[in-house]
Amino acid sequence: MANTADIKNGLVIKFNNDLFSIIEFLHVKPGKGPAFVRTKLKSLTSGKVIDNTFNSGVNIYPVRVERRVFQYLYAEEFGFTFMDNITFEQITLNKEMVEAADLMKEGQEVEILINAETELPISCEMPPFVELTVTYTEPGIKGDTANAPKKPATVETGATIIVPLFIQTDEKIKVDTRTYEYAERVK
Repeated sequence: MANTADIKNGLVIKFNNDLFSIIEFLHVKPGKGPAFVRTKLKSLTSGKVIDNTFNSGVNIYPVRVERRVFQYLYAEEFGFTFMDNITFEQITLNKEMVEAADLMKEGQEVEILINAETELPISCEMPPFVELTVTYTEPGIKGDTANAPKKPATVETGATIIVPLFIQTDEKIKVDTRTYEYAERVK
């Protein structure tokens, strides 16, 4: 058992019969009244983000989780199959447990959060950026450069990303998996 002094970013806690990861927190000591901790919590089961305020000194229930590196193998109708890079054990996760699944290509390394007490997977996290090849995009129109225009591009995983006009088919680009935004061209 811990209290609000132990809150930090990335901590997984049991709250309202669900597992939440702390995205951000702020310890507030107002001039009048007791101190409190304002948090932003992300549900590991549904992906919802909620705001919650804990009074200072309140007990919280941390859950011990391990981050393990897995390699994405293939997709099935039930979910995605991954292989542990150390033990070569394979697991299949539901499609709801994998964020940014349409940016994942075979052989991609991901981190899977595993509950250390039950050895059950909680969620799957992609790396912040992935390198993908553009399979199709319309050619840019010469002279159309006002207001930094953008165009849609389909990448090798089937996802559609908005890219600048100078990006052409068969170019490698870096994509932010959190926002689905074009980051840069890969040389």
